[in-house]
Amino acid sequence: MNILILGSGGREHTFAWKISQSKNCTNLFVAPGNAGTAQLATNLPLGINDFEAIGKAVKEHQIEMVIVGPEEPLVLGIVDFFKKDKFLKKIKIVGPDASGARLEGSKDFSKGFMQKYNIPAGVSQTFTKETLQEGLQYLDKQSLPIVLKADGLAAGKGVIIAETKSDAQKALHEMLTEAKFGDASSKVLIEQYLSGIELSVFVLTDGKNYKILPEAKDYKRIGVNDKGLNTGGMGAVSPVPFADAEFLAKVEERIVKPTLDGLQAEGIKYVGFIFVGLMNVDGEPFVIEYNARMGDPETEVVFPRIKTDMVKLMKATADGKLDKIKLSINPKVAIATVSVAKGYPEDYRKGDVMQIPEAEKDTIIFHAGTKIATDGSVVTNGGRVIVTTGMARTLNSARKKSQLMAKKIIFDEKYFRSDIGKDLLKHIEK
Repeated sequence: MNILILGSGGREHTFAWKISQSKNCTNLFVAPGNAGTAQLATNLPLGINDFEAIGKAVKEHQIEMVIVGPEEPLVLGIVDFFKKDKFLKKIKIVGPDASGARLEGSKDFSKGFMQKYNIPAGVSQTFTKETLQEGLQYLDKQSLPIVLKADGLAAGKGVIIAETKSDAQKALHEMLTEAKFGDASSKVLIEQYLSGIELSVFVLTDGKNYKILPEAKDYKRIGVNDKGLNTGGMGAVSPVPFADAEFLAKVEERIVKPTLDGLQAEGIKYVGFIFVGLMNVDGEPFVIEYNARMGDPETEVVFPRIKTDMVKLMKATADGKLDKIKLSINPKVAIATVSVAKGYPEDYRKGDVMQIPEAEKDTIIFHAGTKIATDGSVVTNGGRVIVTTGMARTLNSARKKSQLMAKKIIFDEKYFRSDIGKDLLKHIEK
């Protein structure tokens, strides 16, 4: 098959790496891609939300399957765009339509969905600029800390955890009256804070059948020991030691099945990935959020553990035949360390020349924010620049491989967290 992957980050390089290993892939394209995908595929200089140009490229390159990496084109309705076109509606596309992508595109919708289908989650209420006073009164009655979430897409930055009432009131004001997160915060959810340990479970569904992919835990804060500003993710680990068979069975029965049943009851034919962000509260799973795509950098630890042919898996998803596929998982531990540019997650540098050695045994290098300069050198082109995944039988060995590879990549004022996975060692019986 001729296949197109949409996106330009570490997630999309991982998709390309996995798909390029399949004998069922004839020609691989990535739009717009990065310096890493250029080694495996043909990069097409297209914007991920330029549906007309994407449709044109699909026809020109005789693409037979499209895999959508990021959330924005899904929320904006790329699947609906394909379905409306006489030619494009025949193309296999992995990703939900706009009605399904609301699980991520609207926190208000997803919270209402959880309540309607009795999916365990924190208690919340939604407020707008017009109901600001009611929101302030609601805050007065809540216990601390409290969570405020922008309703729409805010590039992973629309969540504030307020430790004091005054901080919460100030945040609500800024989000609703000063549009702190633009249109994304025209509605704000005030949500109960859940205390526990976070992880994510990934589901692949064809609209009826589903497969649960390996779970992962990511590290959001910029600083060691989860200090400092929130980021898009500084590293990830899979499998997660505290997510035992009993806990994952609860996730499947209480969350995955009711979610898929609920989507069907709503008349939503959801095709693609559902990322379920969870909090493990004393062994009980609660949903923090849904995303309508794979996570990043979680993909960089989940996909290397999938042994099943990725093209067969994606095709079965698009064709509604996931029940015909056997999902085979590598028992090894995978750990990813993200190296970032100076200044990230605030203003950061771009254009620094990189030296990237060959990956060593049981390590994989995934490009995230990179591009090829006019002179042919690889330069930094994003906040999160490159991801090094290490695989081993033990968590500690995988950690060492991932970190050692991160040290060997060179660009000016590179930074990475030295503690990815370290906190999980205590969960492993000696």
